[in-house]
Amino acid sequence: MKYVIIGNSAAGVSAVEGIRSVDKEGEIVLISDEPFAAYGRPLISYYLLGATDRSRMNYRPADFYEKNKVQTMFGVRAERIDPDAHTVCFGGGNTTEYDKLLFATGSRAFVPPMSGIESVPERFTFMTMQDALDLEEALSPEKEVLIIGAGLIGLKCMEGILARVKGVAVVDLAPRILPSVLDAEAAAIVQRELEARGVQFLLSDSVARFDGKTAHLQSGRTCAFDILVVAVGVRPNVELVREAGGTVARGIVTDECQRTDLPDVFAAGDCTESMDVSSGTRRILALLPNACAQGFCAGVVMAGGERAPEPAIPLNAVGFFGSHILTAGSYEGECIAETYPDRCRRLFVKDGKLKGFILVNEPERAGIYTALIRRGTPLAELDEALLCKAPCLAAFSEKARAEMLAREV
Repeated sequence: MKYVIIGNSAAGVSAVEGIRSVDKEGEIVLISDEPFAAYGRPLISYYLLGATDRSRMNYRPADFYEKNKVQTMFGVRAERIDPDAHTVCFGGGNTTEYDKLLFATGSRAFVPPMSGIESVPERFTFMTMQDALDLEEALSPEKEVLIIGAGLIGLKCMEGILARVKGVAVVDLAPRILPSVLDAEAAAIVQRELEARGVQFLLSDSVARFDGKTAHLQSGRTCAFDILVVAVGVRPNVELVREAGGTVARGIVTDECQRTDLPDVFAAGDCTESMDVSSGTRRILALLPNACAQGFCAGVVMAGGERAPEPAIPLNAVGFFGSHILTAGSYEGECIAETYPDRCRRLFVKDGKLKGFILVNEPERAGIYTALIRRGTPLAELDEALLCKAPCLAAFSEKARAEMLAREV
């Protein structure tokens, strides 16, 4: 059996492990357009911050590929697949055959059309290790940085570079920071913390045009800068599957075991759609744990084994300068809130079940809330007051505690 994996981040690496859990000898070829061994992509901001280094960013030990008998093709871009011939074309006409193929192609930075952006001399995105290395070369203490996008990517970039430049301004069309993961009250807490460190936020605004190192905003304001970072969002890498005739909606469409509708072709990670059990909808869940679970499942099934899919929910754990933000699920239904100047806990309940939560500087017991969302546990089975104030196993009924503990064993 010959397996070909396109992509070398969490889903691709987990697929190797899934394959090897079933098939110890089959040939594995891994193709990646990045020139690096797998690294922790969320760590690129910590690299710029000085909190880690290149060696500690390795996602697996240096001998991972050798031990797992993986033929690596780093710095090589897959250009086309032929599902009838079972081949992948790369490098100007070269091909490799496959018995099973996995797309673990992830996503790429999205740069929207912006008038005059070509006149900006130092402009970057912030998705890959190479992005971080390129940006690092441009940083210096006398430079001002403008970041377009106040989401997770933009603010992690801000954290990584703030101490290395003169100042950072962040522009976003949304009226609050982290609009995809925080509501207004939680976002305000985090924004105050960041503003106290000198970050300038220009919200409910956008760039009308660039003129060299000046951004002219829709509001009429101008913002001078030396370095521009565009962090407005990502797009899944789905083109090869679409061109081969596979079904693509927001992401690559798969069944619960990560099979596409192309014969012997699978997909996993940020390039795919997932079923979000908290909302009952299909969506892209660009999350490391989800990519790992999908990749491993795909690898096992590709090798002829069986693997039950894991329930997927939106889940984020992020911090800035020591603060802690944990979110999960969907923000539907009644909000049970505890809000203070420097922290908050917000639980969202619908149809008698916990659907989501937002915790800012309240990290304790988030695992209990996450388990409730994944399992769809009726809150009628719980001591709701205890759950909100001090979540722990004691909040569960005796029967539920026994089932949970037995499952863990």
